[in-house]
Amino acid sequence: MNIDKKFINYFAAVTERAAYGASLHRGKKDKISADQEAVDEMRKALNKIDMIGKIVIGEGELDEAPMLYINEMVGNSKGEELDIAVDPLEGTNFTAKNLPNALSVLSVTKKGNLLNAPDMYMEKIAVGSNLPKNLIDLDYGTRKNIRRLADSKNTTPDKLTACLLKRPRHDNIVEVLESLKVKIKFIDDGDVSGVIAVGDPSSKIDIYLGIGGAPEGVLAAAALDCLNCQMQTRLFFQNDEEKERVAKMGIKDLLRKYSIRDMVKGDVIFCATGVTDGDLVKGIVDKGDSFESETLALHKSTGTNRIIKRLTKK
Repeated sequence: MNIDKKFINYFAAVTERAAYGASLHRGKKDKISADQEAVDEMRKALNKIDMIGKIVIGEGELDEAPMLYINEMVGNSKGEELDIAVDPLEGTNFTAKNLPNALSVLSVTKKGNLLNAPDMYMEKIAVGSNLPKNLIDLDYGTRKNIRRLADSKNTTPDKLTACLLKRPRHDNIVEVLESLKVKIKFIDDGDVSGVIAVGDPSSKIDIYLGIGGAPEGVLAAAALDCLNCQMQTRLFFQNDEEKERVAKMGIKDLLRKYSIRDMVKGDVIFCATGVTDGDLVKGIVDKGDSFESETLALHKSTGTNRIIKRLTKK
């Protein structure tokens, strides 16, 4: 069963409200307050929708953040049972410093169709659409994945652009990319938009690589599913406590590689509203008693892929 397309507008309105709340804190050097306002606005907007909604991916302890917590029920308890993954403010630091690419993000599936990713790190690799199936694999390593991608595009590695978070943990990947003369686009924070960039031809990003948050990985997978892209992930454990926590969640194979189909099943809606101007969408613009927003809205079953520009009363 597919999700009714009327929900596209409903959920776009949710990320718009959350983005507006966060936008009130742009440049104020207080990422916690920005996040809290985004969470509060998102929760209020979700609770207005006719649905029995369940948060299956919320914000987590990694940021010690004000959470829309996992298993929290949202909606007005009438209508469809839906599972929801949220990141009310992707790029808290971007907002606090008024830098580009802060977003409010969510994805929605029917009940039971989203991977309940634990709040920890995840290895990720993603490429765009119209490529041979099973082109990439985390076990191939960076060099082989780059060569396979270049061959599939009838080009050479030096013509490719890779995107990854600027972190010391990625030094080995960077070393390989530089040896192959691959162009690199570093991002400082929030890798949902970085992963999604492989599905946006205007971004010129050919591949996303590296380790980032697992919840963000599932959110990005929802978007890439709508865009017919490829992605593979694997949980990345930093200690035994994380392994025990995951085992308690019922995940038995700790080394399992997840495809998009393993993370997102059936129909899906994805919405991302800009808080600050970015590569995907523009940020919130204050218009006195209203605010202007831009939202990327994707819906798998209807093929919806559009930017919703809207003026909303505060």
